Amino acid sequence: MMINKRLISMMGDSKQYIAWNVVLQFLALLANIVMIFAVSLFLTGLVRREPDLPTALLYILGALIVRFFCTCGAASASYNASCTVKKTLRAAIYEKLLRLGGSYTQAVPTAEVLQLAGEGVEQLETYFGAYLPQFFYAMIAPVTLFIALAPVSLHAAVILMICVPLIPVSIVAVQKFAKKLLGKYWGRYAALGDSFLENLQGLTTLKIYQADGARHAAMNREAEHFRKVTMKVLTMQLNSIIVMDVIAYGGAALGIIVAAHEFNANRVTLPGALCIILLSADFFLPMRALGSYFHVAMNGMAASDKIFKLLDLPEGSARTAQLGADCAIACRDLHFGYTAEKETLHGLNLDFPQGSFTALVGESGCGKSTIAAVLTGRVSGYTGHVTIGGQELSAVSEASLLKNVTLVSLGSHLFKGTVADNLRMAAPGADDGALWGALEQVNLADFLRSMDGLDTPLTEGGGNLSGGQRQRLALARALLHDSPVYIFDEATSNIDVESENDIMAGIHRLAGRKTVILISHRLANVTKADNIYVLDHGHPAGQGTHEALLAQGGLYADLWNRQQALENYGKEAQ
Repeated sequence: MMINKRLISMMGDSKQYIAWNVVLQFLALLANIVMIFAVSLFLTGLVRREPDLPTALLYILGALIVRFFCTCGAASASYNASCTVKKTLRAAIYEKLLRLGGSYTQAVPTAEVLQLAGEGVEQLETYFGAYLPQFFYAMIAPVTLFIALAPVSLHAAVILMICVPLIPVSIVAVQKFAKKLLGKYWGRYAALGDSFLENLQGLTTLKIYQADGARHAAMNREAEHFRKVTMKVLTMQLNSIIVMDVIAYGGAALGIIVAAHEFNANRVTLPGALCIILLSADFFLPMRALGSYFHVAMNGMAASDKIFKLLDLPEGSARTAQLGADCAIACRDLHFGYTAEKETLHGLNLDFPQGSFTALVGESGCGKSTIAAVLTGRVSGYTGHVTIGGQELSAVSEASLLKNVTLVSLGSHLFKGTVADNLRMAAPGADDGALWGALEQVNLADFLRSMDGLDTPLTEGGGNLSGGQRQRLALARALLHDSPVYIFDEATSNIDVESENDIMAGIHRLAGRKTVILISHRLANVTKADNIYVLDHGHPAGQGTHEALLAQGGLYADLWNRQQALENYGKEAQ
């Protein structure tokens, strides 16, 4: 009954905590039985005016002490079991993402990963910390009580034992419906989370285009759908709890009736009748508690289905190859598409020799950034051949690839902390002199000296810096990484002219010492490249130096002439 073998196999050290929890609950039950018998004997003695108060108090006090420590120990074991499993599951999710690499977003949205690693794993706390121990205890408790009461009245013990399975039967009756409903609940929850994260990340853009109202209304509709599903879940839980309460307390009432009947027929003594009355509820309460955990645990099970779906994502073949000193890149018949229906790159043949300065140009949407994503492993599933140092890219370990290839893009992220913290991400062992040297190269040192130097605080995303300063700091961090290959993907877009000139000067200094691949929409930045590839909707549309491409005419010359006319517009009139 809702025992997931795969989840059980992932319990690890939590098995001992669950077993200890069951043992402690069982000891508490035994103590309760002893206490009930002691109370029954004392009440019988009281009726007969022969009460043995000291003996009764001794048994009751001892039983209460045992129950207290057992209850505390069971709660501690429950906490440790849930913590251990949550740690194991989150580690499994993290390790899975590491194996998937930077291309994991092709298979699963980031928002869903966050929800599963956070709320999804938390939902399993009840399953491991409460439901599983209660499940095993609920199997043991009625049998133990039957053994305890059978010598008193076999007839009463049998009747109570027969009624106990009615609770799990009611649980099983709603399980199939509950699983389907909770699956729908998690689907709505994930969709709402995706929308919330996307709208939060794009809030500035929504405000600029005054589209926040429409998005707000759309999120309200999604939230209303989620509310309706949630209310259905709560209604189902409430109805099933009512059914279980009727069975549990009806069974306890039946126990009282049976005890009275047996006593009236002189088949049990007064102490025996009192024991049946006081213990009859205990036949049903463990199963009733199991039922109360059932629906919360079912929610966790629905989350576990999605967690396992993530853990079961195909990873492809193991990537273990290591890159050496030679990091020349070659693409042969490279095809790639973000979806199976539409291809983005169409059979490209590209060469990026060791130490060369190569540019990729073309109109927006021509596939330039897609090539950068392929070369850095942020997308997978290309066909054809992409080799680095003669080794197929798909066989190179991600750690080796990231060590040897550095990407600097318009979206390079700066983290909350200090300037030094962000720079040392690229070179943890770098001293202050090396950090200042990198900042000097990007013409950012003087500005930071006027602030707090390397200890200048950065807000999230570097929001307290200008766009140009953020890009220059990102370039300084890249320089500290000191990798053989650098890919600059529109690293000078949307920044001021001074910052653009500083960044391009830094890129030109790298050329010759490193393999530099520059992706730029502005052709004035690529005129010094050793080789320029021109792309047109994922197809090759020219190759050569700036001068050779201008002489050939075609798309490159057309783009150059249009950009020059735009940049020189109005200058003749001055």
